[in-house]
Parts: sequence; structure tokens; C-alpha cells
Amino acid sequence: MTAKDQLLQELDQVPEPLLLKVLEFVLSLKTEEEQKLESKTWQAYLDSERERKEVYRRLANS
Repeated sequence: MTAKDQLLQELDQVPEPLLLKVLEFVLSLKTEEEQKLESKTWQAYLDSERERKEVYRRLANS
């Protein structure tokens, strides 16, 4: 049984009023992961920009 199957099985047993809290929790996890990904992407861009500036500086000095 996969984690998704187990989760769905457990969700079937959760009372309706608590499902909203479960949904909010799942959405917060997704938001966290998306922010981490955006941060990594932005950091990769900044690293690339620094490397490009260094290459241009070396070319100008040669």
C-alpha cells in the first residue's frame, strides 16, 4: 500500500469538521515546498549572475 493509499484510508475516518484543518495543513506544506523551490531557483540565478560578471571581468582584463 502506498503512502497516498494509506492517507486516503485515514482521511475516510476523519470527522468532517477536522477535514478543514487537515486541508489547511496540507496546503501549508505545499506552500512551504514552493517557497523553498523559489528560493533555490533565485539563488541559482544569483550564482549564475556572479559567475557571468566574473567571466566578463576576466575577459576585460585579458
